[in-house]
Amino acid sequence: MPVWLKRGKDVEARAQADREVRATVETILSDIEKRGDDAVRDLSRKFDNWERDDFRLSPAEIEDCKNQLSDQNLADIEFAQTQVRNFAQAQKDTMGELAIETLPGVTLGHKHVPINAVGCYVPGGKYPLLASAHMSVLTAKVAGCRRVVTCAPPFGGKPAPAIVAAQAMAGADEIFVLGGIQAVGAMAIGTRSIDPVDMLVGPGNAFVAEAKRQLFGRVGIDLFAGPTETLVIADQTVDGELCATDLLGQAEHGPNSPAILLTNSEKLARDTIEQIERILEILPTGEMARRSWEDYGEVIVCESYEEMLVQADRIASEHVQVMTDRDLWFRDNMTNYGALFLGPRTNVAYGDKVIGTNHTLPTMKAARYTGGLWVGKFMKTCTWQIVETDAASATIGEYGSRLSMLEGFVGHAEQANIRVRRYGGRNVPYGTAVPPKTEAAQ
Repeated sequence: MPVWLKRGKDVEARAQADREVRATVETILSDIEKRGDDAVRDLSRKFDNWERDDFRLSPAEIEDCKNQLSDQNLADIEFAQTQVRNFAQAQKDTMGELAIETLPGVTLGHKHVPINAVGCYVPGGKYPLLASAHMSVLTAKVAGCRRVVTCAPPFGGKPAPAIVAAQAMAGADEIFVLGGIQAVGAMAIGTRSIDPVDMLVGPGNAFVAEAKRQLFGRVGIDLFAGPTETLVIADQTVDGELCATDLLGQAEHGPNSPAILLTNSEKLARDTIEQIERILEILPTGEMARRSWEDYGEVIVCESYEEMLVQADRIASEHVQVMTDRDLWFRDNMTNYGALFLGPRTNVAYGDKVIGTNHTLPTMKAARYTGGLWVGKFMKTCTWQIVETDAASATIGEYGSRLSMLEGFVGHAEQANIRVRRYGGRNVPYGTAVPPKTEAAQ
């Protein structure tokens, strides 16, 4: 049985926090629905101390943000975007269109249709997370989306130059400096100044994630991507400093970012806890990371690798860093995770910032039923069918007639019957099932 050397907040405390977030989001979205731009402006002033007549940046303002970055900054952004673009394109290349003749004269198929308008949220309240612009905007553009809108909060009382530059370089069509619930609410609901989108994507804090959840149905969403989560699966092949560094590297995101160590070595577990305390004293973002670690950090010691696997699938973490003597075994056997980072030479930060895979990943156990954001999320797989011969239409119609009547759908049956009469030359009484040919011949 697994043993917890450290636990985070109890379940009820987390549930109460979730209830408070849900109530806040519901109230704010209702206000945006009623008052539109006025509500958005009031909320921006209240939460971000940011107000202007038009939250959309002009081309001149976008260029000014780019000019605030060094040539090296821009080159680094371009390098990261190239990796993301190349991987997204490679993924798209796997999505072939389909046409198959399933019966003589009957061809079925599907095609992939890009979503027309996408709203991308780029977090930036505590840190200017420009990488989220690559992951959402670039991937949507590779998919072929016609209109890509972005929202990111102000940083330090003004547009965040790096975020704006990344959004522009990725190909965003409209760039707004707007954060939080008011941003995703405005993009989904629409206001006088922001035309509504068809889909919302991008990570965010608990309020942004809950807003996306409540807006789902009005618009599509990529997935539930709330506060970041990380799980480190490790054994005696690595040391506590490496594990502690990888755990705190994600805990610094915010005060409610789960960071969990799963190991079969009690020695490594205790060493990691000691190293975390040491690093927290020297980490510049240690205050934030400590809050997250104290409230949401866990250390779990298992008896075997098989038990570690069971626990890993139960946790269903967004990020899973695997550093063991059998990394590929975990890759081949784990079923619930957002993204895997295999071996000590890679880490979650590589995936977050630059390596090319998408960093918008499922949180809150959503990894049990979905993967992360990828080019396919921006495309609808739509089916088509064609019946090209009289004989095929009559044959399908006979079965369709009888199956429709079995369900009591006479109108459906008549859609089949009229074709059996016209293309099959059979006199089928109105509102009855087509009899089998052997029965009709008797």
